Amino acid sequence: MRTSRSSRSSRRISPARISVTVSPGSARTELMGRHGDGWKARVAAPPERGRANEALVRLLASALGVPAASVRVVGGQRGRAKVVEVDDLNQAEIERRLTRGVSS
Repeated sequence: MRTSRSSRSSRRISPARISVTVSPGSARTELMGRHGDGWKARVAAPPERGRANEALVRLLASALGVPAASVRVVGGQRGRAKVVEVDDLNQAEIERRLTRGVSS
């Protein structure tokens, strides 16, 4: 019996979550590296009307090589400590890609 295409494509990886501490209003937008159990990032965007969150999403999407639509801030929308969810990558792959992005 053949497996239908739809049943194969429904086996997606559950979204992985990472912790990111963000410094908004910085001179540059960059991923700084590890910060405790999470990551530290600087974004040039100000912390108003979600601009810093949008900049963080674009930064992480670029560093991870995924579309911005695959990255979401799901916790800490108004604070510096964020929880970010990433679709289609497991935790180990996220760590590998972010580590590579910091060292380059």
